[in-house]
Amino acid sequence: MDLISLYSVTAFIAYFIATLAILTRLFHPSGPNHYVTMSFGFSAIMINTLLVHHLLFIQADEINFNLINVVTLVTLLISLTVTILALKFKANLLLPVVYSFSGIWLILSLFIPPTVHLLPNNEELILVAHIVIALIAYCILIIATLYAFQVSYITHKLKSKNIAAVNHLPPLMQVQHQLFLILAIGTFCLLVSQLIGFIFLENLFSKENAHKTLLSILALFVYCTILWGHFKKGWRGHRVLILTLIASFLLTLAYFGSRFVKEFLLS
Repeated sequence: MDLISLYSVTAFIAYFIATLAILTRLFHPSGPNHYVTMSFGFSAIMINTLLVHHLLFIQADEINFNLINVVTLVTLLISLTVTILALKFKANLLLPVVYSFSGIWLILSLFIPPTVHLLPNNEELILVAHIVIALIAYCILIIATLYAFQVSYITHKLKSKNIAAVNHLPPLMQVQHQLFLILAIGTFCLLVSQLIGFIFLENLFSKENAHKTLLSILALFVYCTILWGHFKKGWRGHRVLILTLIASFLLTLAYFGSRFVKEFLLS
């Protein structure tokens, strides 16, 4: 077994145990075992970090930013962020989704033929900043989408008076506040990334990048609309969930759609 397979399988096992630790005790009177969940969760994240480092850095001055590596990096950042949030806030609904997706992706990625997509050299710092901030924005906004699902779930259970289902979940008002805070931060990062592109990058509307730029702008518009609707019109619940899903789909299509076609369908 090579090093990449070893890291992937070991991290998958740790993610799987952390997921089971939550799901098997989700409705237990005492709730999930926090120590076991966090121990295996952080262990999986540390192994996943070693894997990402091994995948990205081919040589000292080259970074392989192919689609597989980017998705692996994104899942790692989301897992790390949600795990850190779980240290302070209840995230029993989010952690199993994040951990199971991260673990399954690590196994699936072993069966996808690797490609090479080198990040521009260190002299092109503006482009690197644009890419990094865009990825940070994407991770934050996907976490916001997960929070929107959590808000919808808690709201549904409270309306159906199923209190037992939400006993070990955070209060609805707290989750709503966190949702729109995370959404605002992610939208701001996306805006900064777009502004850097418009001001400093000349090929933003080239034939190769035009669809990415337009889809990103559409996603930014929808995210801004959600925030405006919430703070000005009091939007929440199902409407926010649907709009967040639409915006996240547009952003995912912008970031990964063309890369998938180019690296796998046309290779």
